[in-house]
Amino acid sequence: MDISMTLRHLSVFLAVCEENSMTGAAKRLHMTQPSVSQTIRELEDDYEVCLFERLGRRLYITPAGQSLLSYARQILSLTSQAEQALHSFSRTAPVRIGASVTIGEVFLVELLQHLKKGSPAQETLSEIHNTSELEQMLLRDDIDLALVEGDISSPYLLSSPFMVDELVIVVPPDCPLAQRASLSVQELRSLTMYLREEGSGTRDLFLQTMEQHHAAVRIAGSFNNTEALKKVVMAGLGATILSRRLVDEDIAAGRLALLPVDRVAFKRIFKIVRHKDKFITPPLQAVIQACQQHDQWF
Repeated sequence: MDISMTLRHLSVFLAVCEENSMTGAAKRLHMTQPSVSQTIRELEDDYEVCLFERLGRRLYITPAGQSLLSYARQILSLTSQAEQALHSFSRTAPVRIGASVTIGEVFLVELLQHLKKGSPAQETLSEIHNTSELEQMLLRDDIDLALVEGDISSPYLLSSPFMVDELVIVVPPDCPLAQRASLSVQELRSLTMYLREEGSGTRDLFLQTMEQHHAAVRIAGSFNNTEALKKVVMAGLGATILSRRLVDEDIAAGRLALLPVDRVAFKRIFKIVRHKDKFITPPLQAVIQACQQHDQWF
């Protein structure tokens, strides 16, 4: 019979050696005395050795037992060290977060600050890309988690909502349309639009909404930087659509003007996205929880 020596066998053997008693080992390991005896017998039968001499009511370890005892102590010690290392790694391994451009500008820094405050020793690595790029990074396991505003197409990824965001169309302050109390979607066709690059959730939502209303869009430029989009509008070259969180200060300061579009809300949901097979470590769970509870600290 080949019972393949296991850590359980070694743990029972070591307990018998240290207690010098089957009964004492059973109490220490919360086992029955027959189970302890059976475990020792399995080792002796499989390797055809005698580990203990049973003389009267006492046990005496044999030379074979002494040899195994040396190995057992080393193996169990290394196993304990490995377990401690793995537990430590699961608590402190770097968390890799990806964020879409808009989320990177309105939420990511504050999230990183919040995580650092809660766990100063935890390392968090972050990157900013558009939604389609982040989707591919998740599939390649280049990142552990993505915070996106765009749609995810892969069936291998899971997403859950965590924040509502509103998009607004902004124009130069002297734009005649900015003086109107409200506009129809059709009237937006007269605008020269500067949009985020292809693959951006902001761009996709705007174009999908315009298409649903059968309104054509004149696109004069595609930028992957929201500051550049704001600057091109401030320069009087056209209009853009961005998260309200990114333009509120500029609107208040008179650098940009808001276009009130009648009966259309350009709203989207910020989502937490991960691979469906991703193992959720405690630090990764802390990031997810911080996002879901953002209203308590953000």
